[in-house]
Amino acid sequence: MAAEEAFLLDLCKLLLDEDRLKILGQLAQSAMSGEELRNQLAIKDRDLTRHLQQLQTAGLIKTQSDGTTEKFGLDVSIIHRHKKQLFASAIPRDSQSDSEKTLTAFVKGGVITSLPLQQDRLVVILGWLVDRIPPEVEYAERAINELLKGHEVDHVTLRRLLIDHGFMTRAAGIYRRSS
Repeated sequence: MAAEEAFLLDLCKLLLDEDRLKILGQLAQSAMSGEELRNQLAIKDRDLTRHLQQLQTAGLIKTQSDGTTEKFGLDVSIIHRHKKQLFASAIPRDSQSDSEKTLTAFVKGGVITSLPLQQDRLVVILGWLVDRIPPEVEYAERAINELLKGHEVDHVTLRRLLIDHGFMTRAAGIYRRSS
């Protein structure tokens, strides 16, 4: 598992370069020679060569030769394998706690996608949500609304549920996170 994590970390570092992302974007559309890439992206020869070597070493691109010209192409099969690896659950579902299962079911990528009907599961979601609100800060209604926006559940509903379940208080239009 540690080797997989190290590999994925190295892969992420590799992809955090703007030029390499541009190269991958071009190669995702069609295979190209080094010269075609250089003309399309205006990258220096030395830098392009280095980026292509790094992407090849990582297995993200492959070379094809038509006899006279070497072309680089995106290796889609390796992309799919890495994607599967990255999104595979590291923790078997059976070993997850009930709270973790609830969060997995109702929160995707830090966004609440829907609310559970069961009160105990709803409390787990609201607890997760309130943990993202800095404590000991007073919020006007507009400010708390901004903090709660971005979920697939209406921010007004979330605000009301946080108050109704005791996670927040409201007095004179000022909202506070409960202790």
